[in-house]
Amino acid sequence: MLQSRGPVLKQGPLEKRSEGLLQLWKKKLAVLTGDGLLLLHPKQVLEQPLDEQREPGASGGCSGAKELLFGDMKTVDSVERKGEYIYFTVVMADKRELDFRCPRDSAWNALITLGMVQYQNRRAMEAVHCSRQKLAQRGISPGIAPTV
Repeated sequence: MLQSRGPVLKQGPLEKRSEGLLQLWKKKLAVLTGDGLLLLHPKQVLEQPLDEQREPGASGGCSGAKELLFGDMKTVDSVERKGEYIYFTVVMADKRELDFRCPRDSAWNALITLGMVQYQNRRAMEAVHCSRQKLAQRGISPGIAPTV
């Protein structure tokens, strides 16, 4: 399950296009956190509170829930506004494309993109911190020269 490093950033309805032959729009309850997006069937949420579903190692879990981690996402693409909906595609690192739509006023596409950028920035800062620690352990200064 998605183990958040922070609070839920957004929670609400989001529709995902099925990958089957008919490609029908399926309503999901989406939960956006600092680590990714969790898609739940609305019926699951009624049967089991969201807090219990997000606990690591909780019994029962969320069978059928889809977990999209920012580390596995490549980009949010193909944003198009038609009528009352915004249509967008999340491209995964393995080149799968997942199609979504949401009401115009919900801005899921922007929030997912922002979450992905923040996740990538956090990972980059962690990498810099780690490399500086390794240099310090070896007694080497980072080598950043002051500007005059």
